[in-house]
Amino acid sequence: MMERIHITDVAPRDGLQNQAVPVSTAQKLALVERLAAAGVESVEITSFVSPKAVPQMADAGDLLPQVQSRLPDLRSSVLVPNRKGLERAHAAGAREIAVVLSATETMNRKNINMGLDEATDVSEQTLQAARQLGLRTRAYVAVAFDCPFEGETPLDRVFGLAQRMVKAGAHEIVIADTIGSASPGMVKERLNALTQAIAVDRLAVHFHDTRGMGAANAWAALEAGIRRFDASVGGIGGCPFAPGAAGNVATEDLVLLAERSGFYTGISLPGLLDAIDLAQEVLQRPLGGRSITWLRKQQERDLL
Repeated sequence: MMERIHITDVAPRDGLQNQAVPVSTAQKLALVERLAAAGVESVEITSFVSPKAVPQMADAGDLLPQVQSRLPDLRSSVLVPNRKGLERAHAAGAREIAVVLSATETMNRKNINMGLDEATDVSEQTLQAARQLGLRTRAYVAVAFDCPFEGETPLDRVFGLAQRMVKAGAHEIVIADTIGSASPGMVKERLNALTQAIAVDRLAVHFHDTRGMGAANAWAALEAGIRRFDASVGGIGGCPFAPGAAGNVATEDLVLLAERSGFYTGISLPGLLDAIDLAQEVLQRPLGGRSITWLRKQQERDLL
């Protein structure tokens, strides 16, 4: 039996939140449906943030119920910034929420206009309230490698914040390379330290491909024992509050890497190409990860 790799596709949220082209609720739903048809079992659907801050996510309350009605077996999560966002998400029927805590003072100030201490308190309170509501929870520790404003993020701070999120009730801790500046050595060092205190099956990673090392960093995480990954079909993504952040590591790259290395994902590469076709049509530009040219050629030859 091959070991299982669990992938959460974040394209509908992280992938679309920073796009200049407006994306309708129907188009978002269609993208989620294609991901599910490809075998993706976990999708980050949307975020219940201020529509003024992130206009692309203004339809969160309409989209989530439609996804859960059409795809009741899909593990669909949503991002919430605070208790108010949690209340909106719960009213829309959310079953799983995520909070995002940046690991530096400046990133929090730029992102949510709070200091690190206040942002940590808000994240803890939101997680605790979500657990009381019976929801599954994820907690991102953002800029866990480098901050666009402060440089390298101290490992002991990432370690401490991750532990606090566990104590607050997070089922899963997502270590996020928000600006795509991590290197494989740094990834292994930090994850090896974290797995000394947090069960490895509660840790996930979230990489961006700014420097072309997204897949290499994913491999370093695999070597460190991580089996839970975020990725974005077609490599779309980028944070509106993190200067220089490129798209997420592409789901198709991660699936190809895992399955050619003896792991099992349960995700169809032709199915992901169908999802990319739709995303390209919606966003009106070519999409795809590092492997896209090879995958298209294999598809043409009916070898996938």
